[in-house]
Amino acid sequence: MLSRRPLGRAGFEVTALTLGGAGLGGLYGPVPEEAAVQTVLRAVDLGINYIEGAPFYGECEHRYGKALAALGGRPGGLHVCTKVGMHPARHGDYSGAAARWSVEESLKILGLGSVDLVQVHALDAIDMAAVLGPQGAVAELERMRDEGKVGAIAFAIRGASYHRQAIASGRFDAILIHDDFSLIRRTDDSLIAEAAAAGVGVLVGRALMTGLLAGPDPMANERLAAHPDAPAAVDWWRWAQERTVPLQAVALQFAMRYPGVSSVVVGASSPREVEENVSAATFPLPESVWADVEERMRRAR
Repeated sequence: MLSRRPLGRAGFEVTALTLGGAGLGGLYGPVPEEAAVQTVLRAVDLGINYIEGAPFYGECEHRYGKALAALGGRPGGLHVCTKVGMHPARHGDYSGAAARWSVEESLKILGLGSVDLVQVHALDAIDMAAVLGPQGAVAELERMRDEGKVGAIAFAIRGASYHRQAIASGRFDAILIHDDFSLIRRTDDSLIAEAAAAGVGVLVGRALMTGLLAGPDPMANERLAAHPDAPAAVDWWRWAQERTVPLQAVALQFAMRYPGVSSVVVGASSPREVEENVSAATFPLPESVWADVEERMRRAR
């Protein structure tokens, strides 16, 4: 069973493994609608209690909406997140007007009157003055929170300096980090500690590094073999083979068990992938594995 932890000041707990929507929305390639809907339903069935989407993720929110309709509405205890700032129709617009419009569009598509979390979303660069200013996205999301349309506010980007500004503002309940905290790279470990000290929840994305740490030999996949982190992933794959432990389980549980991490957000595009993720997240690994992991990371620094 997946454990649950508080998501910072958001006011609710999340399972240690949660569902991201980029893959099932078609961001990485076509996914049949029925497969996507069944993926969400299977995640809920397996106990995952937080699903994260964004208008940027293609058909993701439409598919979440269909899944929620199939469930007869949002089940009690299931938390839904959307994002603002990268909507294809208003990409890069962090004004309050754009944030409100984006959230209200998402609510229509999801078939909901409110969402539990809204993340201000960017890839690796953002104008923080615009985000935090009096006419910016955060001020409007705070108004929407007062109206009951938004439960909590988070920040999603790659870049510790931006996250530190967000934490210092005191206006965010959680942050989403990605690509800089995994077996391959632990650049954001001090950021996680700072967030936790400030009462800010931490969601970790891409702990599997878009499949590099999902289990099979990365060099056997043409797409993965071309990734700049492929050599490091191959080293971890060989390490796991030598110890006869599943690499996917080590990669997910490394992030899940790290102090200050609220949840690891992992995408899936089929029910089978959700099942594999949950199985890896709950696989019984010997305690000795973690001493080996820490020693290997120390040597790599």
